[in-house]
Amino acid sequence: MTGIITQGEKRLVLVSGRAHPQLAADVAQELDIELLPTTAYDFANGEIYVRFAESVRGTDAFVLQSHTSPINEWLMEQLLMVDALKRGSAKRITVVAPFFPYARQDKKHRGREPISARLVADLFRTAGADRLLSVDLHAAQTMGFFDGPVDHLWAMSILTDYVRTRVDLEAAAVVSPDAGRIRVAEQWAAKLGGVPLAFVHKTRDITRPNEAVANRVVGEVEGRTAILVDDLIDTGGTIAEAVKVVLEAGASDVIVAATHGVLSDPAARRLTESGAREVIVTDTLPISADKQFPQLTVLPIAPLLARAIREIFDDGSVTSLFDGVA
Repeated sequence: MTGIITQGEKRLVLVSGRAHPQLAADVAQELDIELLPTTAYDFANGEIYVRFAESVRGTDAFVLQSHTSPINEWLMEQLLMVDALKRGSAKRITVVAPFFPYARQDKKHRGREPISARLVADLFRTAGADRLLSVDLHAAQTMGFFDGPVDHLWAMSILTDYVRTRVDLEAAAVVSPDAGRIRVAEQWAAKLGGVPLAFVHKTRDITRPNEAVANRVVGEVEGRTAILVDDLIDTGGTIAEAVKVVLEAGASDVIVAATHGVLSDPAARRLTESGAREVIVTDTLPISADKQFPQLTVLPIAPLLARAIREIFDDGSVTSLFDGVA
């Protein structure tokens, strides 16, 4: 017989940054494990220090960080954790980034611009990451930026299961807030049993971030509950404008569903005043008290992340979690 067979067993460890400790605790609870004890603090000049209190040699390590504001600080912290795991002889390192940082900068709109999402993927790889796990990437092409396995999870099942309890699907329509998200809206419509599909035609000035003008609805929404779907809500401008246009087009009611609640100011005010009955997001990002408002519903993403982590650890099929979504 050639080679040597180890007598040891595989060991999974879950490491968390400081950006969203509640999510990390929830994932650990779903996995029925404890988080790896970690020391992390900032020096006076802003430099970050991290160290793990236990050996990580030979482990299958998962490094969870939610990239909320200040995004650059949390990205750097995660990179340092990956580097510490690599230098501590972890066998495999998986970056768990539920909201992938810089995901919206996935291509060049004009000359002399960076492709920032590609740079972030390169940074993870250079730091020592072997694998990447994320949820609802802004553009699927981002999977190709990372030179290694990428597990792209979808929160659609979590959102649609909840939406089914909130609307009469016989009198509903799925609405994309812009033409670029029609493919996702089509998948939503199919998931909800073939409800009608519409989209909001809008214009955007690429020199002015977070600003868009909604013009008109293409499709039939009159007398229906419009389900506006998107991957993220940042300042809320696009969604608030879309809600207004959909209501003006005759929709009887509007609910909004998105995976990532970035909710930068003034999103809470805009969404409160938008006329939407309910705004549904998951907790891929922490939602502080100042970002919350009466119409907001937050659904847990930890069960999906934990199932994916377990499948990766067991060398199982993460594709099985997509539930038919391609």
